[in-house]
Amino acid sequence: MPHDDSAASSQSLERGLAILAAFTPDRPALGISDLAQRLGLTRSTTHRYVATLARLGYLNQEESTRKYRLGIRALDLGFAVLGSLELREIAAPHLQRLTATTGHTSNLAIRDDTDVILIDRNRGRPGRYHHLEFTLHVGSRIPSYCSATGKALLAFLPQPDLNALLDRIEFLPRGPRSVGSRAALMTELSQVRRTGIAVNDEELESGLRSIAAPIRSRAGAVVAAVNLAIPWSPVAMSELADQFGPVLQSTARQISLLVI
Repeated sequence: MPHDDSAASSQSLERGLAILAAFTPDRPALGISDLAQRLGLTRSTTHRYVATLARLGYLNQEESTRKYRLGIRALDLGFAVLGSLELREIAAPHLQRLTATTGHTSNLAIRDDTDVILIDRNRGRPGRYHHLEFTLHVGSRIPSYCSATGKALLAFLPQPDLNALLDRIEFLPRGPRSVGSRAALMTELSQVRRTGIAVNDEELESGLRSIAAPIRSRAGAVVAAVNLAIPWSPVAMSELADQFGPVLQSTARQISLLVI
């Protein structure tokens, strides 16, 4: 008996994936009616699939508009795709060049909910670094609110997603200059959006500073961040940002051109 591909396919899976695919950078928030119309389904059928995807974390509902956006689990799928496209391998020669040019440790990071995870790391010249530099490694998890990479990743989130994420952050003092409130972080994120540069001035731990820039996909979404870890010196943070910002942003742009 010949194999029937159509019978073997899963209609539920196809519809679930079609719902996720309906969300794009141009259409980040969609309601039940929007989705039903786009997919040619009834409202009740659409609502059933959307409710399941929301329960599993693939969609989040905005309280104010009742529309839905892609959730954290959908971002996880995106990061898995980035992994399969070998983001680390794409970025590695650029990180090596950045470290060779500046002498400082460079890092590549992605966001996982309220934290960032280091996915690659190229160490700078030995003997220059704070002890924390030697405890960080590929796979290390750092709170986003007190790290430069975290701020670079938070700053470009859609406002409803950022609000929901900030609701889950407890602003604990990690270093002597840790951001102490949501309002203070929002002010910093606004500056990151204006300048394209995020900084950490002893916010994670005393004596440790860093500067970061976002990496974007071809669609324009921020998918990762690259940073330079700089040991403390009397030089003002603004001067360090002026000194290293251009080469850091250039590195981020070069990597972005290669990310699908």
